[in-house]
Amino acid sequence: MESHSISWWNLENLFDIENSPRRSQFLNDNLSGELQGWTQPVLDKKIDNLSSIIGKMNNNNGPDVLGVCEVENDHVLQLLVDKLNSQLNRNYAFSIVDGTDKRGIDTALIFDQNKYQIGQETYTLRITKRNSTRDLFQVHLTTNSGNMLVIILNHWPSRSGGVFESEPYRIMVAENLAFWTERIHEEIGSDVSILLMGDFNDNPFDRSLISYLLSSNNKKKVINARNKYFYNLMYKFMDTGFGTHVYGSEVNVLDQFLVSKNIISQSNNHPFKVEKVNGEYSVDIVSFPEMISGDYSKAVRFSRPNKGDFNPQGFSDHLPISITLLEN
Repeated sequence: MESHSISWWNLENLFDIENSPRRSQFLNDNLSGELQGWTQPVLDKKIDNLSSIIGKMNNNNGPDVLGVCEVENDHVLQLLVDKLNSQLNRNYAFSIVDGTDKRGIDTALIFDQNKYQIGQETYTLRITKRNSTRDLFQVHLTTNSGNMLVIILNHWPSRSGGVFESEPYRIMVAENLAFWTERIHEEIGSDVSILLMGDFNDNPFDRSLISYLLSSNNKKKVINARNKYFYNLMYKFMDTGFGTHVYGSEVNVLDQFLVSKNIISQSNNHPFKVEKVNGEYSVDIVSFPEMISGDYSKAVRFSRPNKGDFNPQGFSDHLPISITLLEN
C-alpha cells in the first residue's frame, strides 16, 4: 500500500524583491509601501527558514505534495523548490495560478514528479463581487499506479474589516465551490477522489463551511447524504486550545483538509483512504518547537522588514497542516 504525505501551508507573504522587474506596475504601485527593505538577502532568509521546516516534514523527507498560498510569482516559488530539491534530493515541480489579488499573493501546488504526473487540466475559479476573490485552483494528480486525486487549493477572503462583516464573501466562495464540486462529480464520476485544502479564513464550525460548502464531521452523513458533502478532518482540534492561526488570544483552525465521501469511507473498493494512527485520522498541525511561542502556541512569523514585528528567525503567521493518504 503506497502512502502519500500531503501538506498545506500559508507561507505569509513570500514576495519577490523590492522593485522586482518581474512585478507588474499595478503591484509595484500597490505593494511599494509593504516591500520597503524586502531585499534579496531577506528573501533568501525567508526561503531558508521555510525550507528548513518543510524539510523536516514527513520524517525529514519533505511532503510528497505541498499546497501553498501567499506566493507572489513563479520565480520565488522556483527558488523554494530548488532549495528543497537540493536539500532533500527530491524532484519537486509546481503548478501556480496567476490570480488578480490586489496584493499579488497566489496559490500553488508543489509535487514530486517521481510520484505523480499532473493532468492537462488545471482549472481556476474567480468570483467577483465588488472585488475579485482569490482563485480556487483545481489540479489533477495521477499516481504511478494510475489513480487520480483531484486537489482544490483554497485561500478564501480574509477576515479584515470584521469576521461577520466579511463573512458574506466567504459564503459566496463556499457556495460556488459546492456547485463546482457537484460538476466534478458529474463529469468525472461519483467515485472521484477530491481533497480540498487551504486557508479558509473560517473555522470548521462556521456557516460558510457547514451550510454552504456542505461539510461535516459526521461520517455517516457524508457517506449517505444525497448532496455531495465533504468530511472535515480538522474537528479533532476544536476546543483543544491549539490551532493554525492565533489573533490576539483567539485561537483559530483556519487551515483545513476536507475529503470526499469515497476517501472517508475507508473502503478497499476506493483508491484512497485516510491513514489512521491509534484509531485517529493522521491529520496534524505541524508545530516544531522553533515555530511556536507564547501561551497560545502562536506561530512565529517572519513578517516584513518595515514592520515592527519583523523577525529574521521566523517563518509564517500560520502553522502548516499535514495528512497521509494510503493508496490501495
